[in-house]
Amino acid sequence: MNQVFIQAIFIYLIIVLSATFHEYAHGLMAFHLGDDTAKRMGRLTLNPIAHLDIFGTVILPLLFLLTPGFGFFIGWAKPVPYNPLNLSDRKYGSLKVAVAGPLANLSIALVLGLFLRFGGVFFVTNTIFVGLIALIVQINIFLALFNLIPVPPLDGSKIIFDLIPSSERLLNQIGFVGVFIALVISFYILNPIAQFVFKIITGATLF
Repeated sequence: MNQVFIQAIFIYLIIVLSATFHEYAHGLMAFHLGDDTAKRMGRLTLNPIAHLDIFGTVILPLLFLLTPGFGFFIGWAKPVPYNPLNLSDRKYGSLKVAVAGPLANLSIALVLGLFLRFGGVFFVTNTIFVGLIALIVQINIFLALFNLIPVPPLDGSKIIFDLIPSSERLLNQIGFVGVFIALVISFYILNPIAQFVFKIITGATLF
């Protein structure tokens, strides 16, 4: 089987699983704060199928990953629903729910990144294994940073809404333009930041 195809499928699986942890973390935080909406709707689970969006998680990302010449991923999972009125923390509850997703991705990156930093020496002869772990770290760092961009519908916008309530009206007026802004930021700004974070965690520069 073509090596590029295998790599694309592996990247796709990593992103789907990482996005699953991301959405699960949103639901878990909301549940912890008193809202059981995600649980009642079957979304408080690590089963990736529950979080798949047919177009955003299957069709579009596979199209980009498997099309020669693209080599990057665009896609999304179904947002986990929650009712902010049920949250015990009415002031910063939505912020906590929003930040839980990126923190889940950063936690994955931190745990596996520190493993590479302090335990990877035992696997230096297995460069494929080290490379795969490094890829998981890279993807989770990028997912966390991407979702923290403060434009709707990304988590960063919800964080800004709670910290600066007056920004909600302005940011919501951006509409779908926010997606294009996020893509431009991800292409031209996030990559060097992600590389810096990767080096801080692992002590190495692998991408």
